[in-house]
Amino acid sequence: MIESIRNLGRAGVDSVASMGRAGNLFVQSITWGGPGSAGFLDFIRQIHSVGVRSLSIIVVAGFFVGMVLALQGYNILIKFGSVSALGTMVSLTLLRELGPVMAALLFAGRAGSALTAEIGLMKATEQLSAMEMMGVDPLKRVITPRLWAGIISLPILALLFSTVGIWGGAFVAVDMLGLYDGAYWSNMQNTVMFTEDVLKGLFKALVFGLVVTWIAVYQGYDSEPTSEGIGKATTKTVVISSLAVLGLDFILTAVMLGGV
Repeated sequence: MIESIRNLGRAGVDSVASMGRAGNLFVQSITWGGPGSAGFLDFIRQIHSVGVRSLSIIVVAGFFVGMVLALQGYNILIKFGSVSALGTMVSLTLLRELGPVMAALLFAGRAGSALTAEIGLMKATEQLSAMEMMGVDPLKRVITPRLWAGIISLPILALLFSTVGIWGGAFVAVDMLGLYDGAYWSNMQNTVMFTEDVLKGLFKALVFGLVVTWIAVYQGYDSEPTSEGIGKATTKTVVISSLAVLGLDFILTAVMLGGV
């Protein structure tokens, strides 16, 4: 009994210490500048690594999600004689919820895990220690450009996910199910509002991008310098990021809808 309580307390202390280290890493990495800090070209390379290389999975997943939404929505709305609202349903669902959330989950699985493994490998091969010996701050050189690349990339990817999903829904609704294309697009244009729907979805994606990238770089930087440690850190990145995205989605949705 005493041993169980001791282990629980130790786990609690370790969790608090881990959150403290993560906060310290974020504060030191969010600002640019310092000895040997990364340059603009390093930032562009990270944009390409975490953003451009995630385009394929984002586009493909977005198109299929839009198709499924249109198919399911058609079967539901036709029972109530409201098929003309299909475009509105697909667009609002994607822009408000599925676009930011699905893009963040895919981003965590693809780019987040890659960032953790890359930084963990740099730690295991003592590249980070070598930078410190040369007077270069590894946080400014390694973490900062990756953190900002993730923050900037995810809102763009979420917007692309929603756009492609809307076109996927149009393909199913208009080309496969025979819905009048004017009804699909005109109702969507009359209902979707830029500030209420598009900007709020982008704000969600911005928050998700910050949290997911922060978790990814911290797990890599704090990982044990072994192959097993890197593997555990990569798994933690995907699991913690996914849970954080889903939890934050509820909080942000409640705040935006005035529920809390």
